[in-house]
Amino acid sequence: MGFDSIKVAPAQIGLRALRSYLLLFSLFFLIAQGLGYPTLNRFHAPSVPGLSDSAIYYQLVVGPPSVLARPYMRCRVLIPLVAKPFYHFARRFIPTIDGIAFGLLVSNSLFVGLGACFLVSIGNQISGEPAVAILGATLYLLSFAIPNLQLAGLVDSGEACFMLAVTWSLLTQRWWLLPIWGILGALAKETFVPFAIVFTLAWWFSEGRKRNAGGMSQWKWIALLVIAGAATMTILHSVIEGQMIWPWDIAAEARAGAPLHTALIGSISDRSFWYVFIWLLPLGLLGVRQIPKPWLVASLATASSRWRWAHGKTCWAPSLALCSM
Repeated sequence: MGFDSIKVAPAQIGLRALRSYLLLFSLFFLIAQGLGYPTLNRFHAPSVPGLSDSAIYYQLVVGPPSVLARPYMRCRVLIPLVAKPFYHFARRFIPTIDGIAFGLLVSNSLFVGLGACFLVSIGNQISGEPAVAILGATLYLLSFAIPNLQLAGLVDSGEACFMLAVTWSLLTQRWWLLPIWGILGALAKETFVPFAIVFTLAWWFSEGRKRNAGGMSQWKWIALLVIAGAATMTILHSVIEGQMIWPWDIAAEARAGAPLHTALIGSISDRSFWYVFIWLLPLGLLGVRQIPKPWLVASLATASSRWRWAHGKTCWAPSLALCSM
């Protein structure tokens, strides 16, 4: 496959490297399809405890978002939108399987595969060893979160993919891509926007003394990330709701109602948290010094901000997978 061509300079990506990544993407996509296959014939995700949110996304594939309950979830449209053509394909040509589940599996597999490619590039930038980078991405794909969350009829694959895209852009000094990820991430899941902002700001502050005189220009890309993400959320929610909805209204509705300490205890006591990290954490701690300080600081800051919504798996699982090597 020519894995040596995967290592790229921050300035450009060559045609040979692009071909290698396309091959890797195809491989990761097929792996994801296999990992998510049980959603087609083994169980019905909306009826499984812990996956009840998938019922919302099943409805988004086949109908308009405006008729759904839980308004803030109506606007997580990217994964269901990508799933629609595959749903119609399955209904016509593969009537023996659940067409909605098939569409969501293909859609989620695309974003899982793309996220794994970002992780390979990140690992190669850090270690300089393509084999280590690929094995790190493989460990990430084999973690609990991929088949049980990202490929189980939910939309977490989009958020994870674009968080990895943000990490890749910061690591390779492609700050100009941040507004693009802000728009796409907001379409995938509204929580991406505040987390990406916290992650990017923590990264920028952590670079501190390494920042050159022209580094202040990075502020404009951070500002554009904020504007792009907030504007996408505002427009999307306002159109679907039929009235003006501001970002702080979305945050007030989406955040957990429990106090911070209660949310923290509940998250840590949740067994799915430990399923994700049970083997990634001890292995990752052995090699944590290999990860650039800005990534570690940004991951910690973002994971801390996630306690009211989730468990920080999106930020920590990829970095621990690489540290495990």
